[in-house]
Amino acid sequence: MQESRKEKMGVLLGLLGVICFSLTLPATSVAVEYFGTTFVGLGRAVIASILVAIILIGRKEKLPSARQFKSLVIVSLGAVLGFPLLTSWAMTSLPVSHGAVELALLPLATAGFAMMRAGEMPSLKFWLSSIAGALAVIIYAIYLGLGQLHIADFALLAAVVILGLSYAEGGLLAQEIGSWQVIAWAIIIAVPVLIIPVSLNVSGEMLHAPLKAWISFLYLAIVSQFLAYVAWYGGMAMGGISRVSQIQYLQPFLMIIFAALFLHESISVFTIVIAIAVVLSVIIGKNASIAKKASI
Repeated sequence: MQESRKEKMGVLLGLLGVICFSLTLPATSVAVEYFGTTFVGLGRAVIASILVAIILIGRKEKLPSARQFKSLVIVSLGAVLGFPLLTSWAMTSLPVSHGAVELALLPLATAGFAMMRAGEMPSLKFWLSSIAGALAVIIYAIYLGLGQLHIADFALLAAVVILGLSYAEGGLLAQEIGSWQVIAWAIIIAVPVLIIPVSLNVSGEMLHAPLKAWISFLYLAIVSQFLAYVAWYGGMAMGGISRVSQIQYLQPFLMIIFAALFLHESISVFTIVIAIAVVLSVIIGKNASIAKKASI
């Protein structure tokens, strides 16, 4: 009973994380127009580092071990460096709905890396539901006429792979050191690499950017880069990496809804139909059994 309650809490935390992440592409689309790719993609972590440094010092958190540091480097490469930079660059030429569809492949990437990194073995039912969800978003992509890939598409697909590994590694490490500690240390590790490129992309014109641009950037720095990961890694640590990763199938459609609300992109009936199909695959996948490899 206690284990079931823990899994439910993990799913709820994962859902909270997904809702927060769903505003990332719309916010990025607004911010890059005024601040540029590098400042938005990497600058968010510099701002977030101020917050996490205060928390880490205030709580007197002990330094990660050498083994944990290696895992944190993987998390940092995906969640702090690779994904923000690649998506910021892609959002300069793609609409949010386009990016949302391709990011829907994240659950499959996360589950695949979970098998390798965390020793999880999802059942056939889990994989069938994952494939069904992926097929739904592929059909949606074809419907939107997104069949032809270009450089920005490859950037998003690379972002999916990098973040999938980061999610799996972070979810595993969160069981040891805690969810917020994972992303906090990952941000601190990345900051020395980020300061120079971010500084070189600061200009006086940024001071004249509209309020919506600054709100979008601060959202990316405080929520997308830190608080959302606290909920997400905590959810995976409590509910299981593969199981909680299924909730990500809701993310593209939440992104599209937010894009319609804040960027005035339209929502078709077909989008709603596909969203229902994806939600069903999430429910089925969430209830599928996931075994753990026996320790040797």
